[in-house]
Amino acid sequence: MLRILLVRFSSIGDILLTTPLIRALRRRHPDAELVFVTKRAMVPLVGDNPHLTRVEALEPDESIRNLARRLRAAHPTDALDLHGSLRSRLLRLLLPGHWHGYRKRRVARGILIATKVDLYRGVVPVPERYFEAARALDVRPDSGPPEFFIGPGARVRVTEWLATHAGTGAPREPNAPLAVLAPGAAHATKRWPLERWAELAERLGAAGYRLVMAGGADDRALAAAAGFGDRVDNAAGEFSLQETGALLARAKVCIAGDTGVMHMATAVGAPVVALFGPTVEAFGFFPYRAHATVLQRDLACRPCSAMGSARCPLGHHRCLGDITAPAVLDAVNRLVA
Repeated sequence: MLRILLVRFSSIGDILLTTPLIRALRRRHPDAELVFVTKRAMVPLVGDNPHLTRVEALEPDESIRNLARRLRAAHPTDALDLHGSLRSRLLRLLLPGHWHGYRKRRVARGILIATKVDLYRGVVPVPERYFEAARALDVRPDSGPPEFFIGPGARVRVTEWLATHAGTGAPREPNAPLAVLAPGAAHATKRWPLERWAELAERLGAAGYRLVMAGGADDRALAAAAGFGDRVDNAAGEFSLQETGALLARAKVCIAGDTGVMHMATAVGAPVVALFGPTVEAFGFFPYRAHATVLQRDLACRPCSAMGSARCPLGHHRCLGDITAPAVLDAVNRLVA
């Protein structure tokens, strides 16, 4: 019997983008044991995935050596390194077996950033790159999107929260369509300017949307910085990963940057308007097989970094600053029409 390890320790988007491969493996090998290995904090992203046999968590203070010792008991026939990090390489050394990886295309990415010369030879989305690690297992992408399976407890919690907070934002109609705003990002150059978010919130509210801001605890202060006031219910830091997914699943639309929230939204089927600045489609992280619109600007300085940075190298941040609130609202209207 096939016993397959899939190793991806982080982060939110990267893990969710492995789910098309998980689905394909289950369909091609219905009797196989599929064991996903990730950090404890990331378990909620795949813990309810019915295609997996189980999830093994790397605990916060656990060594890779100890993790390898635990995984030996699974007697894997195949192991897929979907991370390609120092930590996953160490695991490969400590857990001998039939390991397979994928090409991260670091050289092409670095050349594109440094010289703007594109050596990618076509766009291959990251979910499809992961299939390179499973080439010996006879699986192919099925043209389906990522999947984020939400447990009933998370849905109940979000329903209760929305009911409790009904009327604190605008508009006050209880059945107003829900728009989820995600202004946060780990790196500053991936963030759409806050004054644009404030203008968009005003326009969406006037169009009849109920507005909720999603994100982590570190994003919570952005609501005040953007001047959202009572137009936007601030859920940043309120919800777990599963609960954030449950919120997004109720959204008429989600507006986000190149972030984990964007991938969570596509994985629960929410329409997405994605704002891309320092990163480009060739890197492989555009919304995958989703009901989505990407807004970006064709500038000679793009891309300027692999994952965003603390400041624009040229000081103008036009890649996102040139995207206007009316343009985003127009994209929303076309997407949900």
